[in-house]
Amino acid sequence: MENLKPEEINEMSPEELQNLADSSQEDVLGEEFKVEEGEEKISIPDEEEPPKDNIELLMDVELDVIIELGRTRMRIGDILRLVPGAIIELDKLAGEPVDVLVNNKPIAKGEVVVLDENFGVRITSIINQEQRLRSLG
Repeated sequence: MENLKPEEINEMSPEELQNLADSSQEDVLGEEFKVEEGEEKISIPDEEEPPKDNIELLMDVELDVIIELGRTRMRIGDILRLVPGAIIELDKLAGEPVDVLVNNKPIAKGEVVVLDENFGVRITSIINQEQRLRSLG
C-alpha cells in the first residue's frame, strides 16, 4: 500500500477511494503471517455471526424505555405562566397510538391500557429494521 498525504486523498474521486480501499484490503488479506518459534498460532473467528455466549452477556443490560404520549412546542413565556391545573395540548389525538422509545429511538407503537391502578402499553406494531436505522441518522 502506498503512503498518501491527506490532501492527495481529499482530491481522489469516489471510485479511486473505493479502489484504494479494495487494494488495501487485498494487501492485508493476501499477506501471509509467519509464526516465530516459541509463539502460539491464534485463530480469529469469523465476525459474520457473533458467538452466542457474547449475546447472552447483553441480555441483562437495562435500557431506558420511554412511552411518548405526544409533543408540543411552547414559548418560554407560556411555560413560565404554567400553573397547577393548566392543560397543555399535544400533537396527538386521543386514542392515537403512542410511541415506544428505547434509548430515545423509536422501536414500536402501542396503545395505552390500565393495569390495576397503573398505566401500561400494549404493543401494536414494531418498527422494521430499515425504519429504525433511518431514525438513527
